[in-house]
Amino acid sequence: MYQALYRKYRPQTFDDVVGQGSITQILRTQVVTGKLSHAYLFTGSRGTGKTTCSKILAKAVNCLNPVDGNPCNCCEACKSIDSGACMDVLEIDAASNNGVDNVRTLREDAIYAPAEVRKRVYIIDEVHMLSMSAFNALLKIIEEPPAHLMFILATTELHKVPATILSRCQRFAFRRIDAEDIAARIHYVAYEEGIDITPEAANLLGRLADGALRDGLSLLDQCAAASRGQLTADTVYETLGIAGARTAGELLTSVAERNANRVLSLFSKQYAEGKDLAALIDELVSLCRDLLLLKTAPGVGASMLTGVCTDEELKALLGRFTAAELQRHTRLLQDTASGFNKSANRRIDVELCLLRMCDPGLDLDAQAINARLSRVETALASGALPPPRPEQPAPTEALSPEIPLASAPAPTAAAEAAKREELPVSFWADLVDAVRKWRPSLGGYFNTNDSNLLVPVLRGDVLELAAATELVKSIVDHEDVRCFVSEKASALLHKPVLARVVLRTARGSGEDPLQGLVAFGQEHPELFHIRQ
Repeated sequence: MYQALYRKYRPQTFDDVVGQGSITQILRTQVVTGKLSHAYLFTGSRGTGKTTCSKILAKAVNCLNPVDGNPCNCCEACKSIDSGACMDVLEIDAASNNGVDNVRTLREDAIYAPAEVRKRVYIIDEVHMLSMSAFNALLKIIEEPPAHLMFILATTELHKVPATILSRCQRFAFRRIDAEDIAARIHYVAYEEGIDITPEAANLLGRLADGALRDGLSLLDQCAAASRGQLTADTVYETLGIAGARTAGELLTSVAERNANRVLSLFSKQYAEGKDLAALIDELVSLCRDLLLLKTAPGVGASMLTGVCTDEELKALLGRFTAAELQRHTRLLQDTASGFNKSANRRIDVELCLLRMCDPGLDLDAQAINARLSRVETALASGALPPPRPEQPAPTEALSPEIPLASAPAPTAAAEAAKREELPVSFWADLVDAVRKWRPSLGGYFNTNDSNLLVPVLRGDVLELAAATELVKSIVDHEDVRCFVSEKASALLHKPVLARVVLRTARGSGEDPLQGLVAFGQEHPELFHIRQ
């Protein structure tokens, strides 16, 4: 009869337990010295060895020939406990025996001396499932048990165990097992079972186990049963129905390129193949998290990374995102995953999430704007966008002293027109609409119906916003406004554009600044009162 791998290869001694060296050393020492407690509490996440160590400890205290604190597994006591025939070592599931009557029955039986072994041991698994009345009934016998009695309590939710119980037990916290240790155990089990597994597949199973060795062996069992021939990483992806690191990297690469068509195409392919959407989102979150760690803390160790992608793949993706973008992507993915439980259509949720990642302009929240501004700042720092050219004073010293300054020849209209580039017909309307959605308070100055306040002029790679008056210039000429206009104009014109605000009279328009200010006040009576 076939037996699951996690049961077949369950450790039989403390030396076989993986990843809990400090705990097993203490338990072995207590067995050797005889300084055993009457009650133990093992805590930790699933698959870390709590129940296994409970059974090993029950055998070790009753073994007739212990070896350095380990049970020999050969004497009658060890064999009886292993087979489950020993009436003095009982494993109780608190989830199905959580009432006060069950604990009352336990108390009545516990007072009798063991019939087969030295100590009567009660292993209560998932002890946090006991009711409060059951805990109170158990309290007295745990506080003052007979000499022949030992309790071993195990739980995954320590906060649900009353403090009165905690104070009467020796507590041992089982940590999550490292992915490398799980992969090494998987290699050993695969060798014993004759399973041809590649190192990449073993490492992948170790990461997917998420610190639980039992989960890792169960995944190995599933993949080995479904595969023929060598067990590779691709086989694991195919068997478990997850997307895989390569797909996650391709999706993020397309997001960085703002290629929504390719992003949706890749996702549609994964969806058609039956990939688990929650697993896909989880891989994208892990990849964004690794990139964010490397971006903000370049010296971070490999042990802190999830290992979803290789070092080469991480380096290729690292320069494509800013820290603000990665933080926004991580938040979007987490919000999407948290809404799966109440979603009517997960596919639509993931598609909308990927589209919002591709185009930050779809969102008007602070994180989206921050991500867009950070990309502009990075482009400016790297030279992808030219820095603003400082205004140069007129070289008056080069003028002839015989010619008055007022008579210096002004640039002709033809020369000015030659420097300008034609803007698309809908450019200004689209830009005004974006600015008014982003910051409604600027709507009165960015206005398609009033060309006297701001006039857009494109000169090469610089978009000049010619303000009618100094007041308009002082209101619009701020760094956040210029960055927003630069980014939006670059997207509309399909090339890097830098925005700056200039005074229209500085271009020789010949307009009277005072008349322009009076006209502005007449158009905005809510701001100015003009006395005749």
